[in-house]
Amino acid sequence: MHITPSQTDRLVAHFSSKLDFETDPSDVHADLENGVRFALIDSRGVSGWRQDRVTGALHMPTAEIAVRAAAEIPLDMPVVTYCWGPGCNGSTRAALEFAKLGYRVVEMIGGYEYWAREGYPTENDDGATTRPKDALTAPMNSITCDC
Repeated sequence: MHITPSQTDRLVAHFSSKLDFETDPSDVHADLENGVRFALIDSRGVSGWRQDRVTGALHMPTAEIAVRAAAEIPLDMPVVTYCWGPGCNGSTRAALEFAKLGYRVVEMIGGYEYWAREGYPTENDDGATTRPKDALTAPMNSITCDC
């Protein structure tokens, strides 16, 4: 496959843009562990929230963002959105709502599914529900995947 210089510029712009507006569970977890301040938003409905969620997340279904965000999250607070997983675009819809309000927002690709599959802390109304790491989604003997 031959890439022309103009295609190279477009490719660099595309992938740089993705990194500006997307993050992943590993990076979100590392930021939480390092005390980085941001609002982690679970944009799913009530049943998803009750079933299980990322420990420390704020439940704000997408349909409620426009009316709740300003009262609950300072405008200068970075926002990370997540929904169910890679087969769901709910985190994109939620990120769009925050962007319309002027927030600096990124979406967590992989969503709740990959957060849980990578063994990071989860909870429901009864308490902690951390699951073991899934060898198909996370390195078993390392903190990071070194990618």
